[in-house]
Amino acid sequence: MHPYPHVYRVSAKAVLSGNVTVESPGLPPLQTAPPVEFDGPGDAWSPETLLCGAIADCFILTFRAVARAAKFEWSKLECHVDGTLERVEGVAQFTKYAVHVTLTLAGNGDEAKAKSLLERSERGCLISNSVRGERTLYMEVLSEV
Repeated sequence: MHPYPHVYRVSAKAVLSGNVTVESPGLPPLQTAPPVEFDGPGDAWSPETLLCGAIADCFILTFRAVARAAKFEWSKLECHVDGTLERVEGVAQFTKYAVHVTLTLAGNGDEAKAKSLLERSERGCLISNSVRGERTLYMEVLSEV
């Protein structure tokens, strides 16, 4: 890992109407638009879905690192995030993030240790730690048969 601080450069550009193009050096551009809830087309990533996606992605990447450090065997992790946007004191903001994870263990793994590592990953996710709002982790641990 590189020493802190880390700086991430992202730019966005648009014309009068249509999608916004979001870019970062060395990465493919993303097309974004408002979500359906804000009268958008619903066929492109939005800032709202990108934020929730960043939390889900960061959770999985954090779990990979935590599990690797613990020498914990697993086979699949699925994560989805439900972000709740509300108006608070006249300002729209995300107030809750429900992180739903399903971890499949390789063989007959240790379910208690799996849950402990999932909880540690939620606490260690730098994106979750960088946003306001209540966070709740819902876990399901399965074993491969």
